[in-house]
Amino acid sequence: YDSTIINCTFVKPIIFSFCSTSGKVAVVDVSPCNTQPCQLHKGQSYSVNVTFNSGVESQTSKAVVHGIIAGVPVPFPIPIEDGCKSGIQCPIKKQQSYHYLNSLPVKSEYPAIKLVVEWELRDDNKQDLFCIRFPVQIVS
Repeated sequence: YDSTIINCTFVKPIIFSFCSTSGKVAVVDVSPCNTQPCQLHKGQSYSVNVTFNSGVESQTSKAVVHGIIAGVPVPFPIPIEDGCKSGIQCPIKKQQSYHYLNSLPVKSEYPAIKLVVEWELRDDNKQDLFCIRFPVQIVS
């Protein structure tokens, strides 16, 4: 009889809003995130997992991420922009469910502020496969 301890991390879906009507987003998880808005510590990286249903067909997908600070979108660089290398099997088919997974690195030089992350995943025509917004707080 072999007893094995299984470590489970329970991820709470975060509250998000839509910035486009294309694609049906079911769940957004940011990990680790214990409070809302998520507290993002400088110098750490966070995983972002979006479960969505595509409204279109597309050969490609490209992520575009911004931090909205006082209403102004500021580019938020991520390591892999290609959604087809982020858990999505391309080509993307219409009405099919996908689990998009990427990381959000928080650079140590970022200011400690509250902001809204706007995450878009774009198709071949630079239209949104999905576009979501969620509040975060960058902390030291």
